[in-house]
Amino acid sequence: MSNILRRGRLASTPDEDIMEFTSSMKADKWIFDADIMVDLAHTIMLKEQGIIKDQDCSSILNGLLRIREEGIEKLDHTYEDIHIALESRLIDMVGEDVGGRMHSGRSRNDEVATCIRLTLRDEMISLMEELHVLRRTLCSVASYNIETLMPGFTHLQHAQPTTLAHHLMAHMDALGRDAERLMCAYSRVNLCPLGAAAFASTGFDIDRERTRQLLGFDGLMENSMDAVSSRDFLIECTAVLTNLMINLSKMAEELVIWSTSEFAFIELDDRYASTSSIMPQKKNPDTAELLRGKSGAVVGSLIALITTCKALPLSYNRDLQEATPNMWKAMETARSSVRMMEGMVRTMGVNKEVMASKSVMGFTTATELADTLVRVTGIPFRTAHQIVGILAREEGEIHLQQIDTVSYRVLGIKLSSKGLTEEMVCEALDHISNIKKRKVIGGPAFEEMEKAIVRRKGTMKRAEEEISALRNGSEASLNKLIELVKQYITKA
Repeated sequence: MSNILRRGRLASTPDEDIMEFTSSMKADKWIFDADIMVDLAHTIMLKEQGIIKDQDCSSILNGLLRIREEGIEKLDHTYEDIHIALESRLIDMVGEDVGGRMHSGRSRNDEVATCIRLTLRDEMISLMEELHVLRRTLCSVASYNIETLMPGFTHLQHAQPTTLAHHLMAHMDALGRDAERLMCAYSRVNLCPLGAAAFASTGFDIDRERTRQLLGFDGLMENSMDAVSSRDFLIECTAVLTNLMINLSKMAEELVIWSTSEFAFIELDDRYASTSSIMPQKKNPDTAELLRGKSGAVVGSLIALITTCKALPLSYNRDLQEATPNMWKAMETARSSVRMMEGMVRTMGVNKEVMASKSVMGFTTATELADTLVRVTGIPFRTAHQIVGILAREEGEIHLQQIDTVSYRVLGIKLSSKGLTEEMVCEALDHISNIKKRKVIGGPAFEEMEKAIVRRKGTMKRAEEEISALRNGSEASLNKLIELVKQYITKA
């Protein structure tokens, strides 16, 4: 049949080059199932409001289920978007006198906005689930490495001794904030624009609350103009994904560095590595490197999305067709990156002896020695900082005698006269003692890390319940919709 949109106002048909430029069919594969669900809910509402007849409703619903079963491949991809392709397929099935009634009281503008939100909320829940698995893996690996010593770094220089558990839990907490941001953004995604029509709502006596309920949205995008033109939810979600990818990129960077011969802290599982086409000895951390690189693609998606939406007048503009693919690309990349990171962390080999041996390099106990001088002798921290700094510059083993020599040069007194003993110096220079002393909340002390892991597991349990509730709520509403569709078909 002829194009159902272009047979009225427009007299000519775009050529292939124009269609390729203007079509969104390639990106619309993301929203095919959502479009069916939106059509089903809208059709049921039209029937319940007396806008279409029972038999027409049944025929439309039955046709939509058949299209869903056939899949997107059966649609005519020469149309400019999936909505018109789907509606045209329905009219081919049931005739225009029936299928042509489905679009009553709505526009593609509110339809596509609803489809995007419906698809995005499912993608967000899936990402929450995958991110939860990664955080759980980090927590598990940390629990086995509470006493695994390693050097902590600032400026990538040896700074103070810490533990692998302390380091991994830092990443877990950062990812926890990403999970919280996702959950918060979800509340603004799960709002229903359907019923806004083109932008000024409709003269049909529709029931927006009914379609909201059928599709399982938490609330309505009330203002019809805002409902069809706003894409701030895409920007917010892509910003959350960008932050997540930056955190994952930091982790990937460390995996790359830690797997080098110079560090040799870990060895990645062979599944996440490659070798060289010319150097047979090589084991390259390609998966971590690619993850690190893919963070740039997500940042690019955010910038493209922001730039597309900048300075658009109300209400709907076709520019917005270019906004959504950036969201899907960012989401697809983020989800796969989370899964790759989880696999790398779960399967990596930890070289505990190497980590422990390198935790003593670079005078990492200098801070504790300075703190000890302050606590025991009462000198100002800045003075202690100067004394220990001079000792670090002079290198060699540090004993009470060297400290006395430097303190006499700086202060004119020997710190041994203030109560400092060789035993105190040895304790300050001991790496395990350093860690055990740092038992304030959030510190690397073994007992504190055990408590922290227990606390995180409790938080994870609550998060798991929240994610499960979102998943169950979304699936339950759509399952009920399908059951209702079948009932209406059977009754007719």
